[in-house]
Amino acid sequence: MSPAAPAESLDLVVSCVIDAPPDKVFQTWTDPSKFGDWWGPHGMTTPVVEMDLRPGGVFRTVLRDPAGNEYPNSGFFVEVVPPHRLVFTDKLDADGRPSPEAFMVATHAFEDLGGGRTKYTATAAHFSQEKRDQHEQMGFHKGWGEMLERFAACVARA
Repeated sequence: MSPAAPAESLDLVVSCVIDAPPDKVFQTWTDPSKFGDWWGPHGMTTPVVEMDLRPGGVFRTVLRDPAGNEYPNSGFFVEVVPPHRLVFTDKLDADGRPSPEAFMVATHAFEDLGGGRTKYTATAAHFSQEKRDQHEQMGFHKGWGEMLERFAACVARA
């Protein structure tokens, strides 16, 4: 048996500063009617968004790429602390059953920088080094970076 890697090595992280206070940034993130405007990389749409913003509440999305391929994701919220933090995982599916495809725990932090600015940080903590490496090879930094661009633009429009 080999020792487990420190948890930090299983994390992938992106962040940006958004010119809006945390309340507005958090509200935009949690508004299902705006969610599809920014969730996912450039070119993707989100035709299905379901979120029950409470610990144990369902979080379900379907991403669609330009070719029409769909990528369903489901799980539940672990922590909801307006306007500072959201945590969800796919460890259980939306029906509360263990997910054989469990991949990560996602933490979204909204840090008040003062002056009407927020540092938004998204952390994907993976269940294994293999899943972390797979996510990075899928284009995590590019895809989540594009998502942050789309999100900041959506907040600016709100």
